[in-house]
Amino acid sequence: MDQIVKIITEKTGISDAHAATAVKVVADYLKEKLPAGMGDQVDGLLKGDTSNLGDMAGGLKDKLGGMFGN
Repeated sequence: MDQIVKIITEKTGISDAHAATAVKVVADYLKEKLPAGMGDQVDGLLKGDTSNLGDMAGGLKDKLGGMFGN
């Protein structure tokens, strides 16, 4: 999460505290809207763990494909 906060702070000029709040709000929103079980992967990404990124992408593809009849 620190990397994302730093990027937001550098690009927008807002404080670290405000950037951290923004990241938390977006992460909470994503965890609420993503299919069950994906929230933990969002938390992992925010901690810098990209090892499950492929699994997350594949899971989303499967879930979204089912929604559109693919």
